[in-house]
Amino acid sequence: MQKKHECWLILAMVMTGVFLSTMDSGMINVALPTIMRSLGLSLEYAEFIVTFYLLTITVTLVFWGRLADRWGRGNIYLTGMLLFSVGALACYYSPSYLILLTSRFLQALGASMMMSSGPALIKMVFPADHLGRSLGLVGIATACGLLSGPFISGLLLAMFSWRAIFLVSLPVSVTVVFLGRFFILQRLPQTDAERPFAFDWQGSCCWVAMVVLGLSIFHRLDRFLSLANILSFALFVTLVAVFIRVEKNAVFPILPIRLLEKRFYWVAVLTATISFATMFTVLVLLPFYLELVIRLPIEKIGRVMMAVPATLIVLSPFSGWLYDKIGARFLTTAGLGLCCLALLGLASLSADSSILEVTVKLALLGAGQSVFLSPNSASVLSQVSEEYAGITAGILATARNFGMVAGATLAAALFSWWFTFYSGGGQLTDYTLVDRNAFILALRTTFLMSACLALLGGVFSARRG
Repeated sequence: MQKKHECWLILAMVMTGVFLSTMDSGMINVALPTIMRSLGLSLEYAEFIVTFYLLTITVTLVFWGRLADRWGRGNIYLTGMLLFSVGALACYYSPSYLILLTSRFLQALGASMMMSSGPALIKMVFPADHLGRSLGLVGIATACGLLSGPFISGLLLAMFSWRAIFLVSLPVSVTVVFLGRFFILQRLPQTDAERPFAFDWQGSCCWVAMVVLGLSIFHRLDRFLSLANILSFALFVTLVAVFIRVEKNAVFPILPIRLLEKRFYWVAVLTATISFATMFTVLVLLPFYLELVIRLPIEKIGRVMMAVPATLIVLSPFSGWLYDKIGARFLTTAGLGLCCLALLGLASLSADSSILEVTVKLALLGAGQSVFLSPNSASVLSQVSEEYAGITAGILATARNFGMVAGATLAAALFSWWFTFYSGGGQLTDYTLVDRNAFILALRTTFLMSACLALLGGVFSARRG
């Protein structure tokens, strides 16, 4: 059994990594319009800076989870934080779009290594009766990262170049790597590294191909009926069929197909994806609205965007307490219903909308996410055996990250298509005040479509059993 102070040291190390990675995501969303102008990018290319980061995390989570069991969770975690730091420094010095994407790839690999091994590290050192509260503290670190990211990004963009946002995490991450390597790592309990290890390479390759191909179809949504997209969709369906067959025959599958066939399981995974997809549609597009339509100073955009994570911090513990009293079905359905109402409210924004109106509607979106997230995860983890608890946590994390990627991708694709349609062929990079009405109509249509997606998620959630 670990000494109490050693447990808290390891928890602090994990919470630091969670805070830095989520803060980075919040900062890049606010900085996206500035990066787009600085590098002369279209919205689709600028949005891919976010999507590529999330896509890398999504497809690699399962790999690092398996490798952490083999090479040591502490080793994987600290290597991930070091790689995250190197990627951040590379982002600062990136002279071009392609090098910036490569640097974000390194950051994403590091973040994925931390995300896949962090919860497992906590489970290694904390007794079972303290596991829930320790993971709850990690949830607070997540919300604090999301809360501080937009605020810090807004301040830095007002005073420095967008590159400065990538330097914020360096002093902390390098310090944690040093302390972890020389003072914390040897305090971890030793695991049996020599036990049989069978990695599901066939299933993993199918998984990567499925995710990449699926997102490429999303990226070409405006050309959905083109021959290339039809062929891509046919190939995607084929890959899904092959993946299911491979996983059913695998000794150690990366996705437990038998569990995914159960209604409570696939509903939770699907609704988690929908929940994050709708949220990221707002997080990607609203900074453009605040800057281009409302003409809000860049340092104030971050403060407005803080409304979502601030609500998460306040309401998430309460929704967890309610779950223990009344179960998941009502809470998860109500949460997605609130998200739908928030998106309908955001769709009504105009050029004359006040900052207070925008903030209240963002807070409503955060409230919906708060009511939904904890009960949705608990509803699955409480119904699976200990054997599948780790895999289930990884699948839920993958579903959330895939939702982020899909939301960011769909937001850019749908908004660009509608903006071109309403402006008579215009592009966002050439935006002027003349295009304000087209911008608002495109934003409204995109948010209405996202509201329909949230409503569909609520219907599924009500049938979770």
